[in-house]
Amino acid sequence: MDRRDFIKGTIGGGILAGLAWNFGGYARLLAAPAKAPAAYDLVAVKGGEPDAMFDKAIASLGGIEKFVPKGSKVVVKPNIGWDVLPERAGNTHPQLVKRIIEHCLKAGAKKVSVFDHTCDQWRRTYTNSGIQKAVNDAGGSIVSGDSEGYYQKVSVPKGKRLTEAKVHELLLEADVFINVPILKDHGSSKLTICMKNLMGVVWDRGYWHRNDLHQCIADFASYRKPTLNVVDAYRVMKRNGPRGVSVDDVLLMKSQIVSTDFVAADAAGAKLLGIEPGDIRHIKIATEMKLGRSDLNSLAINRIKL
Repeated sequence: MDRRDFIKGTIGGGILAGLAWNFGGYARLLAAPAKAPAAYDLVAVKGGEPDAMFDKAIASLGGIEKFVPKGSKVVVKPNIGWDVLPERAGNTHPQLVKRIIEHCLKAGAKKVSVFDHTCDQWRRTYTNSGIQKAVNDAGGSIVSGDSEGYYQKVSVPKGKRLTEAKVHELLLEADVFINVPILKDHGSSKLTICMKNLMGVVWDRGYWHRNDLHQCIADFASYRKPTLNVVDAYRVMKRNGPRGVSVDDVLLMKSQIVSTDFVAADAAGAKLLGIEPGDIRHIKIATEMKLGRSDLNSLAINRIKL
């Protein structure tokens, strides 16, 4: 692919050859449009700490009050899959999780709950990821996803390979669902972002891996779309995902993507990793299922540099 074509498609610089930032044309990409649209489809922020970037992104979308009504029950779903420290970028940045909860409670949410069906032992993972402390400090409620008793069977009417699943009861009861994945490499699905993060709300993930993982990811995405998707790309695992081996797998990117459209957010995240969205099967399938838009050129994108 011609270097100029790659730069033209990126929303924030991208990773060249999966290793280093490609800053060519970055100023042009972040330039404000001649006329701001009435509403943005996606916000891409670069250059700040996770909380500051979220403050800017949510303000440009009209504030968290636009998504979180007073008295609502909110579920915030980060990636808390792995028993690793934040510097390893295996899980969503705790600072971002904390800030989202603070925004929700300030908007008048009745309760903000956080959980994940972890891959490693859940108590260690919640603690060492830093997310349990972040949730407690923000005034949220952190809940285990470790017992099958928490999950209830639901049908997935639009599913082709995945037609039913056991889903955590918190999600079934929630008025607002905020999906907060971390952008990273993944050995099975090539990358993991918004749609892949939804595997953490179901009990039997093994079924997905045995029955066409990409199709199952797209199938379940049709079950319930998140109210808001916030992609943590502060530290990005560029190889050896999803758990990683060491901090050598991690690139400090200081970026964030926010959108109500998880297909668009996944497409933008793929671009940040230097991957064409159409080369990721679950993004391609979800686009064909009309679950969202992966053509970034058709979106109104607000590019913010701090």
